[in-house]
Amino acid sequence: MMSTSRLNYLIIIIYLLLIAAATTTVLATDHIVGANRGWNPGVNYTLWANNHTFYVGDFISFRYQKMQYNVFEVNKTGYDNCTLDSAVGNWSSGKDFILLNKSQRYYFICGTGGCPNGMKVTIRVHPLPSPPANSTIDASEHSSAAQKLMLNVSVIVVLLMVLAWL
Repeated sequence: MMSTSRLNYLIIIIYLLLIAAATTTVLATDHIVGANRGWNPGVNYTLWANNHTFYVGDFISFRYQKMQYNVFEVNKTGYDNCTLDSAVGNWSSGKDFILLNKSQRYYFICGTGGCPNGMKVTIRVHPLPSPPANSTIDASEHSSAAQKLMLNVSVIVVLLMVLAWL
């Protein structure tokens, strides 16, 4: 049976590990189609897409009433003509998260009749930008990612100290 003090230390260690996990840098962005209006008729998805920059590794998510709408990934012809003949993917959960894993143009349409009424969106996904080749960064320009890395290192050091103390 574990003593109360050892149990308390274990709880502290688990807590610190959770903090470390929560501070891990996440580079992907989730782009919610239509923002607060979602995937519905009457939204200008061209304007919405033009106000976003998509990178490989990002997600595009569609939010809509399940059973009323859906999402199909198609080619340019399917997009232009609102046809599903060229569909390479389809989603219908009402909260669809689609990984943008290639640098290319993507075409999405609604397959329940909404496409001719504007429920379609095309996006261009860019490769991740390369880091500067020879960058000299002064102390005031450190990124939040570097600060999070230092926090993670600090948490690991504290964990090692607690483990050594046990």
